[in-house]
Amino acid sequence: MKLIRASWPVKPSIHALTTTRLDGVSEAPFAGLNFAFHVGDDPAHVEQNRQILQKALGLKKPAQWLEQVHGCGVVKAAADDCPMAADACWSDEPGLACAIMTADCLPVLFCDRAGSRVAAAHAGWRGLAGGVLENTLAVFDDPAEVQVWLGPAIGPLAFEVGDDVFLAFCEEQPLASDAFVRSPTNPEKWLADIYQLARIRLNAAGVTDIYGGDFCTFTDSEYFYSYRRDGQTGRMVSLIWIEE
Repeated sequence: MKLIRASWPVKPSIHALTTTRLDGVSEAPFAGLNFAFHVGDDPAHVEQNRQILQKALGLKKPAQWLEQVHGCGVVKAAADDCPMAADACWSDEPGLACAIMTADCLPVLFCDRAGSRVAAAHAGWRGLAGGVLENTLAVFDDPAEVQVWLGPAIGPLAFEVGDDVFLAFCEEQPLASDAFVRSPTNPEKWLADIYQLARIRLNAAGVTDIYGGDFCTFTDSEYFYSYRRDGQTGRMVSLIWIEE
């Protein structure tokens, strides 16, 4: 199984990664390792993919899966295999992984320096502008002691947005304008750097240790699902957990 493991200086007991679309049993247009039930894939294939992943990672407990709604809600992970409606979750229970599904949106993984608490957030532009990262940071004692990894998302040369997105960020935080440039092919649109937008908001909240942000799900069709590229497609998952 091809996995992208987070490269960041956290405690050895912390595991953090993002899956790719390679392997798995789903068929086109979800071909590969799709983890989402809501996209139209055969539910039996999705369940089998989740079981394949759990076994490959050696997790004894099911991960905390969420019913993501592009909002800002944060919940505590529970070991009952029951999805909750939220866009972020956290855990201090060893062996209980937080899971976030994406296919262009930004998965953000959090860990305190002590390695005692972890979290994962789904940051589409609405959630990012609405404060999902700040809400997730609120479950930690001190943002300055939090380390963050930015998983694979749509890259800055592919994420074309309108004035509504530009204003959603820049009216509240003028520094956010640095993350936008006019589209060279459509002067009425902007190209947005979702990685930079996340870094700006995390820095403003007191986080300085930020890693990742090196991929583009839109341009790399071999490894990643991309909703903007393909429309109907599967979802990768990003997970973080404390070793049991």
